[in-house]
Amino acid sequence: MIYLDYSATTPVNNEVLDTFVKATNAYIGNPNSLHKLGVESKKLIDASTEQISKLLNVSSKEIIYTSGATEANNAAILGVCYRYSNRGKHIITTKLEHSSITATLQYLQNHGYDIDFLETDSTGRVDLDNLKSLIRDDTILVTVASVNSEVGVIQPIEEIGNILKDYPKIYFHSDMTQSIGKINFNIENVDMISFSAQKIYGLKGIGCLIKKENIVIDPIIHGGKSTTIYRSGTPAVGLIVSVSKALRLVMENLDENYEYVYSLNKYLKDKLKDNKDIHINSNEYSIPHILNISIMGIKPETMLHALEEEDIYISTQTACASKATSSLAVYELTKNLEYSKYSIRISLSHLTKREELDTFYNVLIKKIEELKSLNESR
Repeated sequence: MIYLDYSATTPVNNEVLDTFVKATNAYIGNPNSLHKLGVESKKLIDASTEQISKLLNVSSKEIIYTSGATEANNAAILGVCYRYSNRGKHIITTKLEHSSITATLQYLQNHGYDIDFLETDSTGRVDLDNLKSLIRDDTILVTVASVNSEVGVIQPIEEIGNILKDYPKIYFHSDMTQSIGKINFNIENVDMISFSAQKIYGLKGIGCLIKKENIVIDPIIHGGKSTTIYRSGTPAVGLIVSVSKALRLVMENLDENYEYVYSLNKYLKDKLKDNKDIHINSNEYSIPHILNISIMGIKPETMLHALEEEDIYISTQTACASKATSSLAVYELTKNLEYSKYSIRISLSHLTKREELDTFYNVLIKKIEELKSLNESR
C-alpha cells in the first residue's frame, strides 16, 4: 500500500496508541468523582494538560478538549457569536476555509449574521489591506485557517493578528488543523486556535480548542462537569493523555520532519512539472505536506479509483467536503475553472518513502495514458 492522504487522516503512532491503552486500563475512575480513583484520573489529565500548555506556550487554563477540530471550530465561532451578538453580527473569513467553518458561518448567516470574504492575491494569501477595509464597528470575529487543507497555502496569521490587536472587540480564530505539528508558528496574537489529534498521528475523537483566558464564550454543549466550563461531558482520560503524547512526539521532530517532507515535495514536483497533462496548483506559499495538481480531462474521482486499484491512495477534495463538482479552494487560488474541476490532492508525511513516490509517479502516468485512450475511444 502507498498512502498519500495524510492530510485527511494519519495512521496512529504506536507509542500514542500504547499510551491510550495503558491510561484507559489503569485509570478507570471518572475524573469528576471525589474518590481516590477519580482523583488519580484527574491528576493524569492535569499532567497531560500541563504538557500541552508547555508545548504550545499557552496557559493550561486555556485548553478545552473537544471531540475534534470540527467541534473546536464550532465551539469557537458559535461561542463568540452567541456571547457577543449584542456588539454586532459581522464576521470576516476567507473562501479557503474548511467545511466545518463554512457550514457554521452559513448557519449563522441564516440567522442574521453578515459574512464578508477576504480577497486573496495571486498566491492565495489574504490581502491585508482588504482586511483593514472590511473591519466595521459591528465586526466581532475574524476566522482564517493557518493552512488551507486542499492547496496547502499558508496564511499570514501573525500579520493578521498584529492588525487585529488594535481592535480589542474583534476576536481572531484560526483553524490550525493542517499546521500544528508540521510548521512553526506564532500564536501570540491569535485569540483561539483549533486542532485535531488525528492529523498528528493521534487517535480520532479528540481535539483541542485553545482559547485565551480573558475571553469568555458561550458553550455549545451543556450539562455535566468537565475539565472546563466551556465544554461539558465526562473527560475522556485515555484520549486526553493520547493527544498530549501525539503532540509531544510531532513537536520533538518538527524541523527535521519538515526538511524531509520538503525534499519529497520538491522531488515529486520535479517529476510532474514537465508533463503536459498535469498542472501543479500548490505554490511556493504552500506547505510541502500538500501537493495539489490537476490532471486535465480526467475526473478526480476516476483517477482516485484508478490509483486505488493499484493500492495507492490520494484524495480529491478534503474528506469532509461536500460532493461539489469542482474545488472551491483551487478556483480561489488559480481563478481557473478547468483546474478546479480536475484537481487531486497528494499529501505527504515523514513516513513517506521516496521509492513510494517513484511507484506513484509511474502508476499515475500509466493511468493517465490509459484513461486518455479510453476517453478518446468513446
